[in-house]
Order: sequence, then structure tokens, then C-alpha cells
Amino acid sequence: MRTVAVAIVAFAALTACSSGDEPSKAPSSSAAPKPAPSSTNAAAASLDPCKLLPAEAVSKALFLDNLKAVPGPAQDNAANGGKARSCEYQHDGKAAGALAVTRYEGKQGKPAEMLAAIKKAKPGAKDVAGFPDGAVYYVDEQKTATLASAELVAGTPVLVNYTGPAKMTPEQLVPLVKQALAAS
Repeated sequence: MRTVAVAIVAFAALTACSSGDEPSKAPSSSAAPKPAPSSTNAAAASLDPCKLLPAEAVSKALFLDNLKAVPGPAQDNAANGGKARSCEYQHDGKAAGALAVTRYEGKQGKPAEMLAAIKKAKPGAKDVAGFPDGAVYYVDEQKTATLASAELVAGTPVLVNYTGPAKMTPEQLVPLVKQALAAS
């Protein structure tokens, strides 16, 4: 699924930057997993994509009435620390797009490096102005349009992306991703 592909690309960036110039600010990932502090659990819970981007905002961007927001499956990856949550937007039972939010608990990474990894993996991806930490837009081989941005939330790298029909322009996607980032 699209969420997994974007999360894997972002993980590659985090792996590359976490093995780079800053030695061991974070504990080794080979250590036994430790329970997360309650503030981290609260932060992860607060990144419910359906709450970050209500169906009404997507309805407005897509010019569709009666969109329904449905929580997508959780896609956690213990190997890279990625905790992906998604919200699927449906119109008359048909997919109208999805917002995915992936937190990389215990990882260090810079938003610019995460976005650079996406650009490298997605031919034709282009930068989108208006985001403090940058954003990229691309239309992939599955004929879907994606706008992805990354930020640090309480020191944790977070990737936010909206994927919709290929006809969606960056101008339509920008307000959706900005709203989700502002709410995170």
C-alpha cells in the first residue's frame, strides 16, 4: 500500500542519517525495547490522522460532498521504529484519498533528509514551497498523487503525506497536508 512505500523510503533516510555524523545520542536499536514514556504515548495517540484532517477539509479540497473519514490499519514496524497511522477518505464507498502519519520513535533524522530520500526514490518528485521543513509532490506509477512533508514533533521525526487521485494538483494537496501538520 502507498503508506508502506512512503514509510520505507523515509526509513531509508532515517537509517542513513542515524548512522552518520552524530555518534550515539540515542540508545542503540539493538538494545531490548524499553517502554515509551507516557508523554511519547500521548504524542503518538494525538497523531490520529482522522482527527488531524477531518473529512470536511478533504471534501472542500476535492469539491465532494458527504466524504467519510475511516481509520486505516495501523502499520507499525519494530525494525525501524515507524508507527504509521492512516485515515482513508471515502465518497459513496469509493476511495477518495488517504492521509498517513508515520512517527519514527527513537530515531534521529532531519526532515530535509527524509524528503531528499523520497525525491531520490520517486522520479519526477518536485519540491513544493510554503512548508517550513520542505515538502515534495509526485505522481507515481500507480497513478496517484502524493504530497509529503516531514517535521520534528517533540524531537521525533514525523512524516505526513496525503495520497489521492493523480488529477490532484499540489495546490489542492497543500492545504490538506498543512492542516495535518499544524494539528500535529
